[in-house]
Order: sequence, then structure tokens, then C-alpha cells
Amino acid sequence: MQPYETLILVAYFFVLSILGIYGWHRYYLVYEYMKNKDRVPGPPPPMTDLPVVTIQLPIFNEMYVADRLIDSVCEIDYPKDRLEIQVLDDSTDETREIAAAAVERQAALGFDIKYLHRTNRVGYKAGALDEALKVAHGEFVAIFDADFVPTTDFLMKTVGYFQDPKVALVQARWGHINQNYSLLTKIQAILLDGHFVLEHGGRNRAGCFFNFNGTAGVWRRTAIGDAGGWQHDTLTEDLDLSYRAQLRGWRFLFLPHLVTPAEVPVEMNAFKSQQHRWAKGSIQTCRKVLPAILASDLPRKVKIEAFFHLTANFNYLLMCLLSVLMFPAMVVRYNMGWTEMLLIDVPLFFVATASVFNFYLVSQRELYADWMTRVKYLPVVMAIGIGLAVNNTKAVFEALFGAPGEFTRTAKYGISTSKDGWQNKKYHQAMSVQPIIELALGLYFSATVVYALAHGIYGTLPFLLLFQFGFLYVGLTSIVQQLGDGVMVKAPKIAD
Repeated sequence: MQPYETLILVAYFFVLSILGIYGWHRYYLVYEYMKNKDRVPGPPPPMTDLPVVTIQLPIFNEMYVADRLIDSVCEIDYPKDRLEIQVLDDSTDETREIAAAAVERQAALGFDIKYLHRTNRVGYKAGALDEALKVAHGEFVAIFDADFVPTTDFLMKTVGYFQDPKVALVQARWGHINQNYSLLTKIQAILLDGHFVLEHGGRNRAGCFFNFNGTAGVWRRTAIGDAGGWQHDTLTEDLDLSYRAQLRGWRFLFLPHLVTPAEVPVEMNAFKSQQHRWAKGSIQTCRKVLPAILASDLPRKVKIEAFFHLTANFNYLLMCLLSVLMFPAMVVRYNMGWTEMLLIDVPLFFVATASVFNFYLVSQRELYADWMTRVKYLPVVMAIGIGLAVNNTKAVFEALFGAPGEFTRTAKYGISTSKDGWQNKKYHQAMSVQPIIELALGLYFSATVVYALAHGIYGTLPFLLLFQFGFLYVGLTSIVQQLGDGVMVKAPKIAD
């Protein structure tokens, strides 16, 4: 074997082995979720004296959903004399007039609602939350992003848990207003279900740290201050504050049965922008808080789980390396003998990929009576996860070597049903070089598929096709939307 061939195989198996370890971790989360099924919070104890709650609504250029958000919050079932609403508007467009008019309309109905507009975006969302908190009156603070539509019983189903003085946060599960809009929205719904049901559920039930998701949650105000307040040196101020608060000994609760509907992005580039922000902020937070976690006297299980949680986005970098190495490694391994490839390569790939399939399968089974009809989407979920590798690897590098960066909010268009359109609305997001790289990788894997077929290496085809479809779908959708001024790539319909 030539030295370069040895180097290719060593790198290939190293990357695949690390991905396999993270794959096994997904099985562990499912195990903890199932093992601790009896550790789900029951109904909150009744309260005779309801506390004052401040609801904060941070918005920035949200002209299509600002009205919906403000009106839905004002429909929450809670005494008006115990409720304060702050609309935190950093907008630079028509959203200012729309939001201000909605606030004026609701104030006339007797709500304690204030419109707070900043002429700068210092600290972005974290800065807005921090500034408004200084003039807030509530003992507890609920936060909703612009794409959310909270249910009327949200506060009555959350504030009771704060009778435990150690509880700092109560987090609801996200629902999906428009999950049936397109293949992309269906996939996002499944990805979010896995995150909330098994990541939040598994960690919370096992007594490990989990994070506030920036919205659809209620904070104890004193806990925010005790943890150091909102800070804006990362793009995920919610994840950062969550870990700082739990390091201080505060408890978090996740309520899987309290669902707060939200609009998921309908545009590929908006989805990628959101994923980029989350990935970059996660690695920034990892650099900031993981050393303190590992040096603390927390239980070993909590430290290990925090390590896997905060480092998870490094997997995208490994996925890009694996994508480049797969073809040359296949050629080398084939020349050595295809039997060894089937005995070593395929099992490693199976461990890394089957865990993803199992993870999202369990989450769908836990939530939906028709979960069997959703299984057909899981290969696409896996493929799009792979297709995001370039996008999120860029985020990882920026987090490691770049400045904190600008908080780029995800465009929302007020999409609820398949009849709603977004193509002629503002806020379209574009990406230049990145989709070309994704498309190139898709073509690269097309060549790899041809090679595997020509040489009878059929055992690798399911994995190669996942990579091929993932990169082609993500890249082509981005390109076609941009060139077609927002024309959506329609994937082949998967029959129900």
C-alpha cells in the first residue's frame, strides 16, 4: 500500500469512528428518555395569588407576523393587572408602524402593553432583552419570538411550577403551524421534534443540563440576574445563559405536553441562515462555558452530556471531511478487497446513520398516532442533515476563528397553509458561493455512485445516495430560489 493510501484510510476511519461515537450518543439519549419516563413534570400546583409576569416580544423587521404575535399574546388567559407586555422593536422598515399600531390598539383595550423601539441594535436580541428587563415590572419573564403564536393557557400552565424556589426556567415544546406546507417544512418539523422530545426530554429526565430555546419559555427574573444577565458575545444568548444559570445551581423544567405553535422557514436559504446562526452560536458558547463545566464539581454524567451537547456541531466539519474522503477511500478499499469493505466500512456507516434514523423514528412515535406514515420522510431527514454540512461547517470555522458576528434573524412570511405565498414578499435571503459547493459535492457523489455501480459495490449505495440527494437538494433548492426570485424547488411527492 502506498503512503498516501495509508493516510487516506487512517483519516477516513478516524473521522468515521468519531461520527460513530456521536451516533452511539444518540442511542444513549433515547435510552435515558425511555428509562426515566416516570420523571415527567405533572400538572403545576394551583396558585392562590398569581405573580406579575412580563411578556417580552423581541422583533426586527417582522412586518408579516408582528400583528399576529401581538394579538395572540393579548389573548393569553391571565389577569390584566398581573400582566405586562413589552414589544421590543429594533425594526428599520414598516414593521415599526404596524407594531406601534397594534400596541396602541391593545392598550386601548386595557392591556399594560408598551412599545419600546431602539435606534441601534447593540447586542441584537440579547441587548434588547437586557435593556427592556431594566424597566420591566414582572417577577417572571416570558419570551416569544415573532414567528410564535402562544396558546391562551400558556401562562396558567407554566407559572405554577415556580412555587419551587429552585426553578429558574420552564420551557415549552415548539409546535409547527405550517409543517405540511412543503417537503422542507415537513423535514424541519421532524428535526425540531427530535430536538425537543429526545434531547430536551432525555436530558431533563436524566437530571442533565438542557437549554432555553430563546422563545416559548418563562424565566424567573432573579435567576437571569444571578447568572450574569443577558450577554451578547455569542449568537446563542439563550444557550449561553442556560448553561450559566444551571452552573449556578438553578433547575430547568421541560414540558413536553405544552405545545407552542410556530412558523418554520419555507425558504431554503432562510432555513440555512437559521441553522448557521445556531451552529455558530453553539460553538461560541462551547468555547465560553465548557471549560467551566468540566472544571466544576458537577456529576460526571452531567459533564459528559454537556460535552456532547456543546460539541455536537463539530460533526458537520467531520461530515465534510468524510464527504471528501469517501471516494478515494472506496477506491483504495476496493483494490484491497471488497470483503473487508463490507465487514468494516458498512458496519461503521450503519452505526453512524442508523442512530439518526432511530432517533427521529422514536420522536415521531412519541408524538403522533400516525407516526408510521411519517417514517417515509426519515431518509430525507438524514439526507438534508448531510446537505447542511457545508453551511454549518462554515459556521463552526467562523465561531473558532472569527468575530461574534451579526445576529441575522430568520425571515418569516406569515405562512400557515399551502395556499399562502411568500415569493413576492420582502426579506428573501441569498447565498452566493455556498450552494455551488453543495452542488459540486452532489455531483461528486453522483460520480461515486456510478463507480460503486460499475464495480458492484452495492452495499455502499444506500449511504452514497443519502449524501448525493442531500447535497443536490440543498444546493439546487438554494440556487433555483435565488435565480427564480423565490421559486421553490418541488421535490418528488412521497405518496401518503
